[in-house]
Amino acid sequence: MLRIAIIIGSTRPGRKGEVVAKWVYEIAQKRTDAEFELVDIKDFELPLLDESVSPMMGQYNKPHTKVWAAKIGSFDGYVFVTPEYNHGISGALKNAIDFLFREWNDKAAGFVSYGGAGGARAVEQLRLVMAEVQIATVRNQVLLSMFSDFENFSVFKPASRHEKSVNAMFDQVIAWGGALKPLREKPA
Repeated sequence: MLRIAIIIGSTRPGRKGEVVAKWVYEIAQKRTDAEFELVDIKDFELPLLDESVSPMMGQYNKPHTKVWAAKIGSFDGYVFVTPEYNHGISGALKNAIDFLFREWNDKAAGFVSYGGAGGARAVEQLRLVMAEVQIATVRNQVLLSMFSDFENFSVFKPASRHEKSVNAMFDQVIAWGGALKPLREKPA
C-alpha cells in the first residue's frame, strides 16, 4: 500500500496550516487505498540549510538532515499544505525541501493551499520547486480562501464542497504515486 505524507508547510506561530492539514488528514482517514501520515516540518527543527555538500550527492552529515531524509524517503507521495506568504511559499517549507534530493525523486505531489487568493500563487511557485526535485505534481488542487473558508480570517470553516476536491486530488496523487513506483524501485 502506498504511503502518502500530508506535510504542514509552515512553522509560523498562529499558523493555520496545522488545522487545515488535520482536516485533510481526517478526509484521508476515510479512504482505504493508501496509508496517510501527518508530517509537521516544525517537529524537525531544521535550521537554515547547513549541509556543506549538495543534497544531490546524498551525503548528509547533520543528524537533523538524516532524520528528515529517513522520514521523507519513507513515502510514495506527498500532499503539501501550504500558506501563501507574499505571493509564494513559506521560507520554512522551501528550506525543508532544499535539504534533500533523492528522497523526493520519482514521487507524486498534490497541494492544499490557503490565502487571500486561495494560495494559488504559492502552489505555482511550489510546482516549479517540485519539478527540480523530480516530483510529478498533479493537476487537482484545493484552494482555500481566507475570505470564505475562515471565519474572521482565523477560524477554519471550509465549505463542504472542498471535501470532494480533496478526494479528487488524493485520487491523482495515489494513481501517480503508484505509476511512478517502478522508477523508485529501479536500482540506482
